[in-house]
Amino acid sequence: MTDVRAGRKPETLLITLTGKDRPGVTSSVFSALSGAGVEVLDVEQIVLRGRLILGVLVTEPHQVRRVTDAIQQTAAALGMSVELERGVGDNKARRGGRSHVTVIGAPLRAAAMGAVAGRIADAGANIDRIERMARYPVTAIDLHVSGVETAALRTVLAAEAARQGVDIAVQPATLLRRGARLIVMDVDSTLIQGEVIEMLAAHAGCEAEVAAVTEAAMRGEIDFEQSLRSRVALLEGVPAAALDQVYDAILLAPGARTMVRTLRRLGYHFAIVSGGFSQITDRLAADLDIDYARANELEIVEGHLTGRIVGAVVDRAGKAAALREFAAAAGVAEAAVIAIGDGANDLDMLNAAGLGIAYNAKPLVRDAADTAVNVPYLDTILYLLGISREEIEAADAEAGFVTPAPPV
Repeated sequence: MTDVRAGRKPETLLITLTGKDRPGVTSSVFSALSGAGVEVLDVEQIVLRGRLILGVLVTEPHQVRRVTDAIQQTAAALGMSVELERGVGDNKARRGGRSHVTVIGAPLRAAAMGAVAGRIADAGANIDRIERMARYPVTAIDLHVSGVETAALRTVLAAEAARQGVDIAVQPATLLRRGARLIVMDVDSTLIQGEVIEMLAAHAGCEAEVAAVTEAAMRGEIDFEQSLRSRVALLEGVPAAALDQVYDAILLAPGARTMVRTLRRLGYHFAIVSGGFSQITDRLAADLDIDYARANELEIVEGHLTGRIVGAVVDRAGKAAALREFAAAAGVAEAAVIAIGDGANDLDMLNAAGLGIAYNAKPLVRDAADTAVNVPYLDTILYLLGISREEIEAADAEAGFVTPAPPV
């Protein structure tokens, strides 16, 4: 802030209170300032384990001694410590290259946070603000960082994440993070636990053989379409009723319903795109209130699987094409799409999205994605979007959902 009439920056007073948190601290401070005719330039407040730190920056009052005495008396009455510092000007504007860096650990150790902060400093960036997004079942900390372009910072911190055994997501600090977006998810081993084709293979007595081919395909070692057709051929003769049994046995990824429910409240759109089967994914979409679904269709003749697929295979390129189609249908820019997947056939989809997240993925996918989440909770994605665990639980409580109590 600049005093235009005088052609110089105004003199300012920084007030910092620390002590036990209680109702009325902030109002007491501003009551002490109310008669001084000062302008409020900035306010920051945090509470850690019942300890309050309150910072207030105001233009310097004309009768500075009288005001500082009043602030000191107020602090004494509250049983708090206070520091008063006279200076010039407002806070410096944040530099360019603004990013959100979300660090996730289970647990999150001090050594890891120290290493992350060190790499940010080494890159020439500054941490402007830090806030906790969650403390259970993982610890998630969001750092507001400026001074280095997002892509360069992401490269530096990806290597540190691997060394420290934590997840680090680096995203540009833009309005996209706050706007309604489209989430496009893989299904097998992402939205749900396990692989549907292996569950079907158990009914044909060839689960181990199918699982081995699935693993090779997800690692990118063999062509996905070729592998899918060979696996589906082994299902010939399986009763179509097995699809109902498989669906009933499906387990969603922990946090899947919470993620969808929470983002639905914020106007997000959802899609699932799978190299699996529409007989399963269409039912999942209906169950979870998901807008769009795309998957392969198993051919069924006279109540049995024929071992063939109807139409073109939804492969790696098909998933990316579906993402673009769904984004257009939802009226969402591709830069506002978040894609989540775990296998090699998800790579084109992850690259097509504005933010590609490798979720408990194969190394090939982790290396290629914008960020990786390696904890088994799908709702961890919410923390990357700036939504805290406390906000999620408050919204659930208002809607009548019961969430488990945190550990003491």
